[in-house]
Amino acid sequence: MTIDFNKNKDGLVPAIIQDAKTKNVLMLGYMNSEALKKTKETGMVTFFSRTKKRLWTKGEESGNVLKLVDIKLDCDNDALLIAVNPKGPTCHKGTDTCWNEDNVQSYGFLSHLEQIISSRVENADSNKSYVASLFEKGINKIAQKVGEEAVEVVIEAKDNNDDLFLNESADLLFHYLMLLKAKGFQLQDVVDVLEDRHK
Repeated sequence: MTIDFNKNKDGLVPAIIQDAKTKNVLMLGYMNSEALKKTKETGMVTFFSRTKKRLWTKGEESGNVLKLVDIKLDCDNDALLIAVNPKGPTCHKGTDTCWNEDNVQSYGFLSHLEQIISSRVENADSNKSYVASLFEKGINKIAQKVGEEAVEVVIEAKDNNDDLFLNESADLLFHYLMLLKAKGFQLQDVVDVLEDRHK
């Protein structure tokens, strides 16, 4: 890894800090060659503080350190992407990120769908919402629907109509997310189990 520290007059390169697990960007700092060397040696992310004019290990006062996982160099050799395991909030203002966002795992549209399901359950208008009407009937009905959709996926898997197979798969996943909600869980809880099994 050959980093061009001379590209900028101050000898610093930007270091984008990313949570290794959630993939969320936590902060932006700057490193010189000494900060990078110390980061690699200690396993704790160290920056060059432009205000303090010295090396500064994140969390040296607060204890909210950034444990090094990986370092990647960009295509121009003048910016770093550093994957970390954060201990505590990253921002000095006490937030998870310097953009005042929660550092939570997101599964893209599936996480959005979980939020929609929660919203429909909380608003509970069974006349307008299929989700609310199913929750009104109770967990047995929700579980039954998951079973029905699973059988339909199996049936469509044996045929050659990919469109029907994918649509039934979507129905199964949607109803499974509802069942998780009814049981008080989220997709993340299932992922945690799978990750634990993988160890």
